[in-house]
Parts: sequence; structure tokens; C-alpha cells
Amino acid sequence: MWLWLWLFLLAAQLAALHGSSALQQTPGEKVAQTNTVVSLACEAKTSQSTRIYWLRQRQPPSTDNHYEFLAVGDPTKTVYGKDVEQKRINVSQVATKSVLTLGSVQPADSGVYFCMTIGTPELTFGKGTQLTVVDVLPTTAKPTTKSTPKKIRCRPPSPVTRTGPPCGPLTLGLLVTGAVILLVSLGVAIYQYCQRRRARIRFMKQ
Repeated sequence: MWLWLWLFLLAAQLAALHGSSALQQTPGEKVAQTNTVVSLACEAKTSQSTRIYWLRQRQPPSTDNHYEFLAVGDPTKTVYGKDVEQKRINVSQVATKSVLTLGSVQPADSGVYFCMTIGTPELTFGKGTQLTVVDVLPTTAKPTTKSTPKKIRCRPPSPVTRTGPPCGPLTLGLLVTGAVILLVSLGVAIYQYCQRRRARIRFMKQ
């Protein structure tokens, strides 16, 4: 029995693992928290019922990355692979759809899970499900909100403070008076200059 399983796994490792449309496997990837239950589905697009096998390729932290046979559903019973914890793994198949259920998953269960059917003589694989088991689920990052720039308001210029006495009637009167005095003084100075010039001309003629 175990020799047959060893040959079976060897054939699976040597086969080219290209996902086939004949087997639709969901989901494509899954992130699960420790000690939760994970279900993987695989449906064969054929008109006849066929046995669907489940394989696993472990990933870190596990150091063993070979393809491991997990289980295959059967109308009367489920056949498990060697060293498989039957308490945590269950396979149920109805017609052409098989569901693999993993209970109380651990980080060591992380890996790629494949469903497979055996033909004559080819092996047909699903596209695989990437399962990652973590202790704490990553939180969804909050979308970054762009800060609206504050509008710069232009302030009106402050009124210029005037210095000196206010321009009242008294101030205007003083300015006018001063201007008149300057004009009178200028007139007197011009008149005296003219008189002196005339007197000088007369003296020179005599």
C-alpha cells in the first residue's frame, strides 16, 4: 500500500504542474488565522463522477517542500496519506465537487494545496491554492486622506496713521497768513531794490 503511495507521489512530483481548466480550484489564495477552520473546493468539469485527490507542498516554516498526499474522497470512506492528522483533515465529495476541510490550522500548514485527478495515463492538476496561516491577521490599511491646503486670505492694508496736527480751519488760516506775509515781504524787497537802482543810475548821470 505505502509503496503504491510512494510511486504515486513520485509521479506527481515528476509531472508538469500546469493548472488545467478541467479542474476549477477555489480560492486561489487564502490567509487564515491560527486555530481556525479552512475549506478548499475543487470541481471537475466532466460529465462523470471522478475521484479527486488532494496534495500539499509545504512552505516555510516547514523545511520539507515535497508534494505530500493528503486524502481522497470515496463513496464509502476517505483514504488518508501517511502521517496525516485525520482529526484535522476531512474530504467530502459529491458528484464532481470535492471539499477539503482543515481544522485548527497552524503555521506549519502553510503551503500550496493542489487537487488532482488520475487519467489514462495523464495526471490533471488544479491551479492550486496558496494558504498562509498567521497568528494575527493583517489589518486593512486605512486609505490615506489628502489634507486640503488652507486658503490664504489676503488682508487689506492697514490704514496709514497720519502724524502731525489735523488739517482744520485754524491750520489752513495760519498757512494762508504765512503765504501772504511772504508775498508782502517779497514785494517790499523788490520795491526797495528798484528804488536803490534808480538812485544809483541818477548819481552816475550827474
